[in-house]
Formats: sequence, structure tokens, C-alpha cells
Amino acid sequence: MNMLIYLIPVALFLGALGLGAFLWSLRSGQYEDLDGAAWRILSDDKPEDG
Repeated sequence: MNMLIYLIPVALFLGALGLGAFLWSLRSGQYEDLDGAAWRILSDDKPEDG
């Protein structure tokens, strides 16, 4: 029962960390072009080497 004193704050911290990472990915534009990667893999164009 004493372990709950440690496990509940750890679980809340990890949940907040995951929520923060998700919100960061939304703000940084990770979900703006969902179809782009799917169409790029079907493309026959060769990638340009800088």
C-alpha cells in the first residue's frame, strides 16, 4: 500500500509528459501533411542528393 504513494505521482507525471509531447507535436506541425509520405513512397522520382 505504501508503493501507491510513489506510483500515483509517477503515473501522473508520465501522463502529463505524454500529453505535453502530443501538444508539442501539434504545435510544431507534425500532423499537417498526413498524405504526403504515403504519396512520396509511390513516386518514381529519385531523391536529389544535395
